[in-house]
Amino acid sequence: MRTLATLVLLSLPVTAHAQDRGPILAEITEAHILPRFANLSESADSLASTAQADCLPGSSDLRAAYGAAFDSWVSASHLRFGPTETGDRAFALAFWPDTKGFTPKTLSRMIADADASVGDAEAFSQVSIAGRGFFALERMLYDPDFADQGQAAYRCALIQAIAADIARNADAINADWQGYAALIMHPGDGSPYRSGDEAMQEHYRALTTGLEFTADTRLGRPLGTFDRPRPNRAEARRSERSLRHVELSLAALKDLALRLSADHPEIASRLSQAFDAAANRAHALDDPTFAGAATPQSRLRIEALQQSINDIRSIVSTELGPTLGISAGFNSLDGD
Repeated sequence: MRTLATLVLLSLPVTAHAQDRGPILAEITEAHILPRFANLSESADSLASTAQADCLPGSSDLRAAYGAAFDSWVSASHLRFGPTETGDRAFALAFWPDTKGFTPKTLSRMIADADASVGDAEAFSQVSIAGRGFFALERMLYDPDFADQGQAAYRCALIQAIAADIARNADAINADWQGYAALIMHPGDGSPYRSGDEAMQEHYRALTTGLEFTADTRLGRPLGTFDRPRPNRAEARRSERSLRHVELSLAALKDLALRLSADHPEIASRLSQAFDAAANRAHALDDPTFAGAATPQSRLRIEALQQSINDIRSIVSTELGPTLGISAGFNSLDGD
């Protein structure tokens, strides 16, 4: 995959390769990436501690800690490379979309069997990713179908195990980024990036993939088609976080886009305006779960939000990428 992406770079104008990538690489790593994973680690640790103290699904403290940690993950979730992808950590934190319903099946099976892995951190880390992470915990905290399954003591232990596993994953990502940061800021010998262009391409790909996921999946799934809207497929709808995830993603991606375009003020200005337009549309929706996808008038407003994100994608692909002399290449959503 890296080889094919590099071929794209080699076909770009020589002037693109003359750019000094160092300052932007350092700025993105130190001001955009590292703080996000530090925040994720801190909020995930708080979630685990809160779950240990109070494992009742309806606990306001537990739900607040869950929301804060999930916010931190969504704000970093576009950075799906390096330590984030090691050992499927990103999927273990957020297995969605779950098109086959593996998460409720896995949780129900664990509860029915009183699976002993909840008492062993290492054993729980080997549990299917469908039974781990924020979406598994959402089921345990917000889905009434799990309120009475099995024994209350086991449900408590499962909630605590999921929260602790989230924290371990977040801590591991944050710790590994302390070393990986130098590899992406200083490409070349000893780094997975042979040049500043390859490192910049990684950041650019994070931006394009993040925009794609938000437009096509976070919004596309609940929109479905006009004849067959699918509001029940909205991300994190049980905890009423669907719209919030779009807003958090837009804020994070705007920050990355403006850092990438820092040396090109005209493009940065157009990107800023486009992101603000999308954020304003999202804020005006007042539809936390995209339930309006099923009604024509509300659906048009969600589609308008989706189009505003696609407008950003157009600026990124037709203006930012060519100006930087890079292309998205493959992304983490492509598969092999």
